[in-house]
Amino acid sequence: MQENITQLHNVEPQQIINPINDLKKQIEDLKKSFQPKEPTEYLTRQEVVEMLKINLSTLYNWTKNKKLVSYGIGARVYYKRKEVENAIIKLNH
Repeated sequence: MQENITQLHNVEPQQIINPINDLKKQIEDLKKSFQPKEPTEYLTRQEVVEMLKINLSTLYNWTKNKKLVSYGIGARVYYKRKEVENAIIKLNH
């Protein structure tokens, strides 16, 4: 026991603090990775049109011009709700 105390006597405080801070960061990263994730919500074209109060031709143009990203399976087209919401930008007037 006495030997351990002597070893710590010659250690700079930063040599103890840095590993502790690194450990805290690793713990926070682990906590984030174990958080339950929200499932991706997909919207149909009609739902996006109603949500944004636009018509189908506007949605088509926005998709064609890469303002919105569409996803599909078979003949169905979907949009991710988060991506649609994130496409809306703040205007500075």
